[in-house]
Amino acid sequence: MMKPDLQQIPEWYRPYVAVLDDKPIVELLRESLSSFEQLFGEITEEKSLSRYAEGKWSIKEVLQHIMDTERIFAYRALRFSRGDQNDLSGFDQNAYVDQSMADRRPLAQLIHEFSTIRRATIALFEGMDDAWLDREGTANSYSLSVRAIGYITVGHQVHHVNIIRNKYL
Repeated sequence: MMKPDLQQIPEWYRPYVAVLDDKPIVELLRESLSSFEQLFGEITEEKSLSRYAEGKWSIKEVLQHIMDTERIFAYRALRFSRGDQNDLSGFDQNAYVDQSMADRRPLAQLIHEFSTIRRATIALFEGMDDAWLDREGTANSYSLSVRAIGYITVGHQVHHVNIIRNKYL
């Protein structure tokens, strides 16, 4: 249950996977949840509304984006692990954030929701064996393995957490 070959992942997802340690996906999901909860526990409600530049998402909107993306990736992983060969559509991340109204929600509520989503993602991947992880499907006209989706999910969160650390805090 280790990292997938980067050559088998669409190019724009490769940086997410490249930064991760070569550990089992469930271990990485748990570790990133712990580091997430620590970081977001230090952010105030006021700070969560900040943006590092005009037109950029607030911290709350970044968090909502991470959650929306994880839900979509988990759905893809479920469908592919069950042998679904239908081409799944992509999504417009900006439109999702624009419609989320994340800035109107309490930060504590968003943090709790993320933790709940992540625990569900962990449970999904805990129930998979190597054969399921190696199954592939197509999303947005690109082939992905279930294993790759798991690592992309963690790497996507790590990517955005690093942006929050470096540009917002």
